[in-house]
Amino acid sequence: MVDYLKEYFDFRALLLCLGLVLVGLLSVYSATFDVGAAAAFKKQLVWAGFGLLALFTMAFVPIRTLQRISLPLYIFNLGLLLIVLVIGERVSGSKSWFGLGGASGQPSLGGQPSEFMKVTSVLALAAFLARTSISLTNPKHLLLAVAIVVVPMALILAQPDLGTTIVFFAMLLPVLYWAGAGNFVLAAILAPIIAAAGALFGTLTFLVMLTISGALLYITRQNRFAAAVAFGITLAVGLSVQAVYERLPSYQQKRISTFLNPGSDQKGAGYNVYQSKVAIGSGGFFGKGYLQGTQTQLNFIPEQWTDFIFCVPGEEFGFVGASVVIGLFTGLLLHGIRVAGLS
Repeated sequence: MVDYLKEYFDFRALLLCLGLVLVGLLSVYSATFDVGAAAAFKKQLVWAGFGLLALFTMAFVPIRTLQRISLPLYIFNLGLLLIVLVIGERVSGSKSWFGLGGASGQPSLGGQPSEFMKVTSVLALAAFLARTSISLTNPKHLLLAVAIVVVPMALILAQPDLGTTIVFFAMLLPVLYWAGAGNFVLAAILAPIIAAAGALFGTLTFLVMLTISGALLYITRQNRFAAAVAFGITLAVGLSVQAVYERLPSYQQKRISTFLNPGSDQKGAGYNVYQSKVAIGSGGFFGKGYLQGTQTQLNFIPEQWTDFIFCVPGEEFGFVGASVVIGLFTGLLLHGIRVAGLS
C-alpha cells in the first residue's frame, strides 16, 4: 500500500487542500462562535471530515471504475436538480437546497445537489472525451460534450443560482481545450457569453463586447462561413439577453445589476459586499488578530460564514492572511493545470 500511495497519491494536492480546509474551519469558527450560529461550524467540520474520507476513498478507485460509474452518477444528480426545483427549500432567493429549515433561513440538514453536480459533470465529461471514438472535430461529438455541462447549467440557473452557473461555464472551456478543441471552437463558445454579459451593462458596452467577440471569431476563424454563423449566433444571443432583461420586473433587474455591480446598492442588496470590503481593508498588513476582527465579531456582515467568508482572514490576518489564502488556491490551480497537461 505504501508503494501504491507513493506512486499514485497526490501528496502536493493533499497538502494544499488541507491548508484550505484548515483556513476554512478557522474562519467559519471565528464568524460563528459569538453570533449564535455554532451549527454552521459543526456542519463545516462534518463536511470537512466527509471530504477527507471521500478523498482517501477515491484514491483507491481505479480509473476504469470511475469511467463506468460517471454516467449513472451524472443522471442521478440531474434527477436531483429536477426534484429540488419542485420540493427544495428556498434559501437566499434560490430554490437549491434539500433539507429542513434552520436558523437564519439556512437548512439545518441536507445539501445542495448543484455542489455534487460539479463533480459528476466533470467525471461524465472526462469519461465521454476519453473514448477513443470521440473527436471534437465532429460537430455531433462537440455538441454532446457541451450539452453535458449546459444541461445542468440550465437547471441550476432556473433555481436561480447565477454564481454556481458561472462555475460550470468556467469548467467547460479548459476541459474542451485539453481535449483538443480548436481555438475557433473555444471562441465560438466564449463569444456569445461575452456579448450576453455586455448586454447587461447597456447598449454601449454591448457594442464594445460584440466588437471584441467578432474580432475573436475573425482571428480564430477556420472559414468565413463558420465565422459568420458564429457571429450571427453571438449577435442573436446578445440581443435576446438585452430584450429579456428590459422586460424583467424592476426587482429582478435590480438583483442582476447588483450582482454585476454590488457597489450600486450599498445599503440594500450590495450591503454584504460593501461591508466585506470594509472588513478586508481594515485588516491592514498583519490584521487585527484571530477572533479580534470588529466587522466579524460585531456581526456587521450577516451570514458571513457563507459566500463572504474570505473577509474573515482578510480582516483578522490582514494582507498576509489574504495572500496565504490566495496563494493556496493559486497553488492548487496551477498544480491541477500541470496534472491535466500530463494526463
